Amino acid sequence: MKSEMVFIMKEKINPPVYSQIALDIALRISREELKENTKIYGRSVMSSEYGVSPETIRRALKLLEDMGIVEVRKNSGVVILSVEKAKEFALRFSEQNDIRLIERKLRKLLEQQHELSEQIREMVSHLVRTSEKFSKSNPFQNYEIDIPANSQVIGKSLLELKFWQKTSATIIAIRRKDKVILSPGPYAVLTEDDTLIFVGDISTIETVTKYIMQPPLDQE
Repeated sequence: MKSEMVFIMKEKINPPVYSQIALDIALRISREELKENTKIYGRSVMSSEYGVSPETIRRALKLLEDMGIVEVRKNSGVVILSVEKAKEFALRFSEQNDIRLIERKLRKLLEQQHELSEQIREMVSHLVRTSEKFSKSNPFQNYEIDIPANSQVIGKSLLELKFWQKTSATIIAIRRKDKVILSPGPYAVLTEDDTLIFVGDISTIETVTKYIMQPPLDQE
């Protein structure tokens, strides 16, 4: 909450000086510090009070006159006409400033959204390029195959089967019931219903399948 308040303060919009002075005068009228049907200071006095040029005061009074809050009488000064209109002006000014603030924040959010979209687009592009590069540099994929009953490989070790020499595939894991045997050594013995996880090019799928589907020699 505190960080949000700091953000809003930083985003506060400062309207032109003459409109800020007009607002201050309107607020003083709405609080009846300056009474209806009375005159207020001349431009030279007000310019000294607010530390601005007489022209800035003239523009502030013109704005108030346009809103029906005061009347600028030539050679006679400025007369306060309406407390109610001063209150309406102060409220409207505040609402307009809020709208400007919202518009400014929306523009920033849209800019951030655009930047974020660009970052996402770049990341997706990088991911695609990396995936393509990896795919090209690593032609070997992982495959799985279940050992059927009455297979010639059941009860034999990988060394005894000369599995790699016969199939050109490398077994990287064996899934056996509820456990996985990673990087099985040459003395790992295969059992019925084992699932072999191996790597190789696509041609090894057919070679491995034929090899493990063969029955034991004494049953051929």
